[in-house]
Amino acid sequence: MFSPKLREFARKCYLTNIGQNLLVLLKWTGFSLLSGLLIGGVSTLFATLLGKAIQLRAAYSWLLFLLPVAGLAITALYHFCGQSNDRGTNFVIASIHANEETPARVAPLIFISTILTQLCGGSAGREGAALQIGGSLGNLLGKIVHLDDEDRHVLIMCGMSAAFAALFGTPMAAAVFSMEMVSVGVMYYSALVPCVMSALIGAHLASTFGVHAEKFTIVSIPSFSIDGAAKTVLLGILCAAVSILLCIILHKVGGLLKTYIKNVYLRAIVSALIVIVFAFLLPDGKSYLGSGSNLIEQSIQEETIFPAAFLIKMLFTAVTLGGGFKGGEIVPSFCVGASFGCFFGSLAGFAPSLCAAMGMVAVFCGVTNCPITSILIAFELFGFDSAHYMILAIAVSYAMSGYYGLYADQTIVYSKYRTKFINRKTCLLYTSPSPRD
Repeated sequence: MFSPKLREFARKCYLTNIGQNLLVLLKWTGFSLLSGLLIGGVSTLFATLLGKAIQLRAAYSWLLFLLPVAGLAITALYHFCGQSNDRGTNFVIASIHANEETPARVAPLIFISTILTQLCGGSAGREGAALQIGGSLGNLLGKIVHLDDEDRHVLIMCGMSAAFAALFGTPMAAAVFSMEMVSVGVMYYSALVPCVMSALIGAHLASTFGVHAEKFTIVSIPSFSIDGAAKTVLLGILCAAVSILLCIILHKVGGLLKTYIKNVYLRAIVSALIVIVFAFLLPDGKSYLGSGSNLIEQSIQEETIFPAAFLIKMLFTAVTLGGGFKGGEIVPSFCVGASFGCFFGSLAGFAPSLCAAMGMVAVFCGVTNCPITSILIAFELFGFDSAHYMILAIAVSYAMSGYYGLYADQTIVYSKYRTKFINRKTCLLYTSPSPRD
């Protein structure tokens, strides 16, 4: 049908494309291996030391009274390293969007500061720190091997995936999160292979050195039914409202502290004292210290917790981060979602353990605008038996949470409601209603 010359030409073109693709694959396999081992190794060390810090705080409750000292040390450390205007995870997101660079010194700063925060009882997470460590080291690695800007951005995402996977033990979610969180509606699929490889290497390395993934067991999972689906939709709507409230409180409290306490050192002391006072005055106040993993476990095991636990955890976290302490908002958002979900399930008479699990991932979706990552986290943490409920709750929360988000530099590229390019930033605080995009 085709002439021999035409067939030979087509064969050479095919072989050329295969050869070029293979070279690209080999290139990113090498960089992924390097990124996974280096950044996964640093994150494994970070997770190990963080675990030791949490154990020490549990053994020596008086460490809470050193929280003001830790705040002063963290503030001074960032000041002397020229990072007084630290933007946290937003810095990493901005470095992928544009030519803005994440300084290499961010990694050791957030490493030390997060451990100090956890050691002394600050209410903050750890995955935000992992993203900053991974992004900073990924950027440094890209500069060392002389990658151009586009490839360096991919390596930053590789670093974020490796660090997140090593610390939290969810490689599937970690691989997708760094691609999904930057620009909602558009994923950087060019980073898929390196992010997957880096995440798998980071998670395996952490597991090898005894840093194991957190796994939760849902007490009971009812058969999927119309009644269960209706209650799940309602939970998704309420989780969206909770995620909006969390974003507003985190940014509003931080803004108020900066407005009324100009001196950064005094701000750290005041916020630390507020956390200490809350811890002693509120019912079971010390359970709100740290990341909140204890409350997540209690909620999923259907243990009795204070009904307003999710609101109290919001305030603890907002005061901690607003005062200049370091960590992240991701695990606290899990804690808020799990405690609220358990409370909802108890009121609705519908599987509080399952509702806690759904609330955990639905609120996370609402604050990060990352539904695919949320689904993968649900599968990796809870298995596939509750998949129908999880996907429904996440989808509803994603739609109902609007354009709010934790990260000011996160861009909503395409509308959540129409097939329309909008290219807008997330909302951090309440703004007057506007027509749907």
